[in-house]
Amino acid sequence: MPSSSEYSGHRDALAEARSVVGEAFDPAILEPAPPAVITGPFFADDPVAPVRRPDTRLVGPGPIGDLSWDDWLVEHPDTAGWVAERWLGGNRRLPDVPQSLPGTRTALHRLAAYVIAPARYAVNGKFGLRWTLGGFGTPFFTGDRQIRVVGDMLIDQRAGDCRAHRLSSLRAAADFLETAIDPSTAAEDDSPPLGDVEEPLGVDPTGSRFLGDWFGMAVAALEGLRADPRSVDPSRPQLWPGHLDPAIEEGDDDHRASHGASPGDDAVSEPYLYTSFWWPDRVDLDRSDRRWNAGPFTGAILPLSAFPAQVDPVAVALDFYRSNRDAAAGRL
Repeated sequence: MPSSSEYSGHRDALAEARSVVGEAFDPAILEPAPPAVITGPFFADDPVAPVRRPDTRLVGPGPIGDLSWDDWLVEHPDTAGWVAERWLGGNRRLPDVPQSLPGTRTALHRLAAYVIAPARYAVNGKFGLRWTLGGFGTPFFTGDRQIRVVGDMLIDQRAGDCRAHRLSSLRAAADFLETAIDPSTAAEDDSPPLGDVEEPLGVDPTGSRFLGDWFGMAVAALEGLRADPRSVDPSRPQLWPGHLDPAIEEGDDDHRASHGASPGDDAVSEPYLYTSFWWPDRVDLDRSDRRWNAGPFTGAILPLSAFPAQVDPVAVALDFYRSNRDAAAGRL
């Protein structure tokens, strides 16, 4: 498994991908990349919609592009490790869930909601986060700055400069980022309490890297759902700091739902996929259908322990989201 240091230096994910595919292709990826977008409404790039150069072919994840990364691998098998590590295609597998996940998840949830997301919000009024290689972080914002977590390291990348800080406390993280601890801007009802900002966070690198893989898997599936022509008005995938899960919104006024991937919470202790309908009184669900098994909300969940063995987890997640979407609309 890669160490934190392998992802802790200065990174440009799109430039890395371009160096892999060469001049005849343009790549679509799943991570944010510079330059920063400083105009609304998103103030963030869309990695699956890069600017294409003339006379090139687009290589993209799943159905996005002229050829998929799986197609690319047929002719370039030597890049299989690079492609799979970035959840673009190939032989993708989730690692075993480490025992440290619950404590690490809570610690990073606090860090995301009360320190990292507010640092972005203070600059452009946006607090959404993204999956990044080995963890999670912000899109690039003013000054080509990105804040991200890799293992137990907090990275602050600004244009040509990149600094790293081993996570200790919320206070130390905020001081390192030169930002304030904000207990309200990005928090949600299910966010953990702010707690003692001086206490050790206790982030385990293995638990943190598992979260990075879980988020990468989820974003790959959500981009597949977003690109599906049967999806109605899908939003961009975003990692919500208050919930610490990547999700999109999709559906018409009667069937609007959030599709996402929780790393676990008070209601369901293990990582799980979910579909949650916004207006339960508007969607006519067949209550005899055992798929609608989400107790805390109207919708469906699929815990990680129920994933089929030896099956690409991105395919499992995408099938889960699509089938819930279609079942709710009476298309199954």
